[in-house]
Amino acid sequence: MMLMGIAGGTGSGKTLVARSIGEALNQRIVVIGQDSYYIDHSEMAVEDCARINYDHPAAFDHDLLIEHLKQLTSGTAIDMPVYDYARYARSTATVRIEPAAVVIIEGILVLAHAALRDMLDVKIFVDTDADVRFIRRLTRDVRERGRTVESVVEQYMNVVRPMHLEFVEPSKRYADIIVPEGGYNHVAIDFITTKIQTLVDGTGDFFMRPSKVSAGRG
Repeated sequence: MMLMGIAGGTGSGKTLVARSIGEALNQRIVVIGQDSYYIDHSEMAVEDCARINYDHPAAFDHDLLIEHLKQLTSGTAIDMPVYDYARYARSTATVRIEPAAVVIIEGILVLAHAALRDMLDVKIFVDTDADVRFIRRLTRDVRERGRTVESVVEQYMNVVRPMHLEFVEPSKRYADIIVPEGGYNHVAIDFITTKIQTLVDGTGDFFMRPSKVSAGRG
């Protein structure tokens, strides 16, 4: 089993990169969102939960995420949490995840947590311009998470941007591959999937050696 981490700022296109890799590979993969492992605050009032810094490493239950990844690598299925963004709490529902040849973990701080980072066979950072990322986040939070424009702008300026500069952007130095413009970079996606396929098939060792590649724009 291969563990791949995909990090990058909010709205950078991490999910699209993960989906594009999955569609291009001939292997069954599973994608685990780091956001599913936000610490559960269901005992708190919604207004108090709204004040929590969800872009800080301390917002995530990394112990549970790491334990689940260990279970998957040992061949055991897991019940992945489901986070309810409207309630700022975990849902009572879970998603059953079976082991697969390739497991992708995607999230803004996947490369910022040392213990999690050390488990990864392949580390990718999606590098997208800040204005594009903000527009994508604004659209998503208003349409999908029931937020107002004002609340999204305030959160971005007071929390998201500072946390990106403090934690997300510096984690780029740990990446094996830096992908400009996310899933729309077809050259990078083709490069990554080709190398992963050879490694999974046992015909290549590209990612077994220390490497640093900045993939060109497609």
